[in-house]
Amino acid sequence: MAFTWEYRYDDGKPGPAPGRDHEFEDQDSAEEWFSANWGELRDAGVREVVLKDGDTEVYGPMSLDPAD
Repeated sequence: MAFTWEYRYDDGKPGPAPGRDHEFEDQDSAEEWFSANWGELRDAGVREVVLKDGDTEVYGPMSLDPAD
């Protein structure tokens, strides 16, 4: 399977990725990418993310609001 991030906006529903979608071979790579890019995602309107392995949710939703 491939690891991906699902992006959720103000309504809490999944939406399209800002920019292009990313697929990762493992969870560590997905989390490393997220650590470097979460601020840009937040600035693009993403409010929460869910890490998925194929169709299976690994964890989340995780808020991108620094106050949470």
